[in-house]
Amino acid sequence: MKEFIYNTIKLAGRHLRDNFSSELIIEKKGMRDPVTQIDKETEIIIVNEITKYFPSHSIITEEELSTEKGDETWIIDPLDGTCNYAHRIPHFGVSIAFMKNNEITHGAVYDPSRDELFYAEKNKGAFLNDKRINVSSNDKLMDCLLATGFAYNRNDVEDTNVDNFNKFIMDVQDIRRKGSAALDLCYVACGRFDGFWELYLHKWDVAAGMLLVSEANGIVTDKNNKPYKLGEKLIIADNGLIHEKMLKRLA
Repeated sequence: MKEFIYNTIKLAGRHLRDNFSSELIIEKKGMRDPVTQIDKETEIIIVNEITKYFPSHSIITEEELSTEKGDETWIIDPLDGTCNYAHRIPHFGVSIAFMKNNEITHGAVYDPSRDELFYAEKNKGAFLNDKRINVSSNDKLMDCLLATGFAYNRNDVEDTNVDNFNKFIMDVQDIRRKGSAALDLCYVACGRFDGFWELYLHKWDVAAGMLLVSEANGIVTDKNNKPYKLGEKLIIADNGLIHEKMLKRLA
């Protein structure tokens, strides 16, 4: 399974990298939600590989190629950070997770611009380019670098996340909004970020990243401090040492 995931995610990442400077056809799925032909092409590459080697497995994708066949399911984001990609900002990635009986057992996120491959397997740890990673050890918010994002549909929802941002900004070292939830979670897993929260994320945005954080000895919950379930409104991921403080501000 690991070899298949490595080969597939690098194949997809290479397609993104090779086409980074090409002319893009950009469409909109919503007011701010772009999609390019590269998103779709990369998804086809991944789906074709899964279908070839695991024809009985279900697939959940961001774009158009989802299938439902059984309890073994792949969750795919072929290009997390499409807005960055469309603006030629080299911060984006491919996310692939595998779920069996509603439990995520394998997850990988590949950043082709930096050639960084994050990988986790249930109960076997989290890794960056095959070296073990762990969350940070910061326990004071003023020493912490957090990450968040703002939903594309923020004009249509009551919770825009602006108030949450304001609750944190005066009490932490700083906050980053880098445009890829999958990589934000990976950065929590390897200690670059101390914590992350965001609203209205999809399954494919977080499936691989949440396993990486958990396997790197971090914690991932909803606003009620219960284990985060795919599709929940709010995800909170951090090193565990600042979790209560994050919960308090996000209550």
